[in-house]
Amino acid sequence: MRVLIAPDCFSGTLSAAQAAEAIADGWRHAAPDDDLTLVPLSDGGPGFMDVLSRALVSETVSVTVADPLGRPVPAAILLVDVGTTRTAYIESAQACGLHLLAEDERNPMVTSTYGVGQLIDAAVGEGATRVVVGLGGSGTNDGGAGMLAALGAGDPKVLAVGGAALSRLADDALQGLPMVRERLRPVELVLATDVDSPLLGFQGASAVFGPQKGATPEMAQELESALGRFTEVVGTVDPHGRDLLTGTAIRRDREPGAGAAGGLGFGLLLLGGHRVSGVQVVLEAVGFDALVLATDLVITGEGTFDWQSLRGKVVAGVAEASLVRARPAVVIAGQALVGRRDWMALGISGTYAVAENPGQIAAALADPAGTLSRRTERVATTWSTRQT
Repeated sequence: MRVLIAPDCFSGTLSAAQAAEAIADGWRHAAPDDDLTLVPLSDGGPGFMDVLSRALVSETVSVTVADPLGRPVPAAILLVDVGTTRTAYIESAQACGLHLLAEDERNPMVTSTYGVGQLIDAAVGEGATRVVVGLGGSGTNDGGAGMLAALGAGDPKVLAVGGAALSRLADDALQGLPMVRERLRPVELVLATDVDSPLLGFQGASAVFGPQKGATPEMAQELESALGRFTEVVGTVDPHGRDLLTGTAIRRDREPGAGAAGGLGFGLLLLGGHRVSGVQVVLEAVGFDALVLATDLVITGEGTFDWQSLRGKVVAGVAEASLVRARPAVVIAGQALVGRRDWMALGISGTYAVAENPGQIAAALADPAGTLSRRTERVATTWSTRQT
């Protein structure tokens, strides 16, 4: 039996590559004769660069940028040349990721995306004519203000000190934005993200994702107000003009993906960027369609399989690709919180959780690879046709 193992990372415990190895180890114990192909995946968040570097003929450039609190941190740019196009792949989490912060440092009121702007600037300096920015896993909620400051849109002492400070912006705080946009006009900016949320509102960056980054309900409300002020200041420089058909002002804050990575998507849209599915970028890079056609069963997974998984994340992308090619897809997740009707509608043939109660959750956190491997071993006894 041919089995394709294509998980996302199990956030906070296992990288996508580590998860794939753990799943493979468990499967081999139950069905040692099966033919396994391991393809770690990402939707644009942590692991984006690692996955792409395995799949693409590329050059890696090492740089040092600021982390969410302004401390130096190592990062990398992946350069791929195809014809006359030089594409730079960037993982925003390398500069503004939540994983860069200790538990007591997680405060989106004061964290900044300044380092992401440094990454983009470095990529352009390397001659990139196309920059693909993987968005996800951020510890920030500044609307991309820090990133814009790093590129020259305004004073870093005002724009790169966290989301809360945006509430005090002067009307002229972004006077350099048109200049930055013009400088980057020859460069295609691509937002690779699974998130389609707008910047503001009940489905926006502060309300939905702020609590995951350490924001209390009160802090989320303050951040929402601050981002509202940020959009007002953006309006004073009006870098986008009006829609040619309707004549109405273009509102980048309402576009899908504007709320990604704490509003970093909004900042990139202001620079003329456009959004694509992060997981589709990765699936195309690894040649996933051909891999699915050459397999009998697809295994995917992530840390928590929940409602967000249904909206463009790795599991959804794998399920869709498998369904189109009439291959069964199975999910093995740390926790499975999606109902049977919903995962069946996605085209998934089975869902299995590593942990289903507090004791099992504690055990999984203590030994994530071992518990994932043992759960997979039991799954293999159900699905493999070549057990020994």
